Amino acid sequence: MKLFTSEDKLSRVVTDNYHLLPVINRFGIRLGFGDATIGEICAERDIHVPFFLVIINAFHHPDYFPKSEFLKFSPRLIVDYLRHTHQYYLSGVVPKMEKQLENLVESSQTNTEDLKLIILFFRKYKSELLYHVKDEEDSVFPYVLRITAAYEDGVPLSEEDWGKSIETYEKEHSDVDEKMTDLKNLVIKFLKADYNDNLCNDFLITLFRFERDLIDHSRIEDKILVPMITRIENILKNDQ
Repeated sequence: MKLFTSEDKLSRVVTDNYHLLPVINRFGIRLGFGDATIGEICAERDIHVPFFLVIINAFHHPDYFPKSEFLKFSPRLIVDYLRHTHQYYLSGVVPKMEKQLENLVESSQTNTEDLKLIILFFRKYKSELLYHVKDEEDSVFPYVLRITAAYEDGVPLSEEDWGKSIETYEKEHSDVDEKMTDLKNLVIKFLKADYNDNLCNDFLITLFRFERDLIDHSRIEDKILVPMITRIENILKNDQ
């Protein structure tokens, strides 16, 4: 497995795997970087190079997920990245899927039950996804940052925060990953209406890509952020 390094040109990263473009954008990097290396571009934008490399390599290689490396980073880096991922979902992927589904429905000459079911399922999924993101943005991430400030900067925690844990927050989350898989399978297995093949393929390809992104997003949350904050919680409680 060949990993990208700080010496690699960022243009090579994109040509090797264009699916990494949205991931690169989450760091505030846009096209037009010429022949600059990853290290040079990260230095110009004050981006944490090791974190950037771990993220793009984890997305590039599905089997690459160096938990020990991830755990070395500050939770602040993780939260900042996850928030930018949420912005990409809400302003990019979800509206795109919605528009593609609308076009698919309009291409059908018959408003059949299978199409109605897919529309209904997508609307329900969208609602659950938006709730999940709002919950993380309004509750989970602020809690993570308060715990991190207490650990890294010595900022006192409130009595309310002492009575909480990251695991409590996580148990309240719906599993949006499984619902995405259900939606994808619904289209593949049960769509029988008269529809435009190209429009349907576009919609399905977007679903596949989004599903993969959600898997990586969840891995970072469940296997990195939660254990990281659980460890910090235990340290803070032992120091009381």
